[in-house]
Amino acid sequence: MSTLPSLSVVVPVFNEQDNVAPLIGEIVAALRGRIPFEIVYVDDCSRDGTLDTLKQLKATTPELRVIRHLSQSGQSTAVRTGVKAATGAWIATLDGDGQNDPADIPKLLATRETATPDTKLFAGWRVNRQDSGSKRWASKWANAIRSRMLRDDTPDTGCGIKLFERAAFLDLPYFDHMHRYLPALMQRAGWRTVSVPVNHRHRASGVSKYNNLNRALVGLRDLRGVAWLITRSKRTATEELA
Repeated sequence: MSTLPSLSVVVPVFNEQDNVAPLIGEIVAALRGRIPFEIVYVDDCSRDGTLDTLKQLKATTPELRVIRHLSQSGQSTAVRTGVKAATGAWIATLDGDGQNDPADIPKLLATRETATPDTKLFAGWRVNRQDSGSKRWASKWANAIRSRMLRDDTPDTGCGIKLFERAAFLDLPYFDHMHRYLPALMQRAGWRTVSVPVNHRHRASGVSKYNNLNRALVGLRDLRGVAWLITRSKRTATEELA
């Protein structure tokens, strides 16, 4: 790529061999000719044909970069791996299952253009979720509990499509599952966040890597940890003397 990308699209994947090619095609269709970009796929040690498919697509997609975890590390670590490797100043993330719509990335970019400079996160808000009833119910209660505890004024933190400044993200405290608490963590750092309504689609292939019980048990522990981080945060204004 001759032009340094201003946007890096980071996609973590685990066993998504049938979703890789369609999603990459949609990312290219949404962004090519609009903005200099790269696509950074992070394969979290998939056991199917995901990595082979990515290797084949590299030959026909010049924007594509592929990073492979040598041991399975989870979605938050995969996102962070991709962000650290990215060369763009801004990051767009997508879930690798194809339920997020890459056509929404330009919408997030347009929202950024009208936002204040201290707004560092634009979070997707799935207003018409295409998940099972049990998953929607679990998310509804999880969002209500999280909002009450963290007061992050965000209706949907679990949406995979987000746009954020790379430097601001890398300055956040890192822990497993942190990707579910980005609005609260960004606000803790002193930045504004905005929720943007986005499209949501049925999973076309493969199976979900989460279940409601495991997510709830981990979420309660993480909530307590993030709430503690917020109470212990301290921000100090500085100036450099001439």
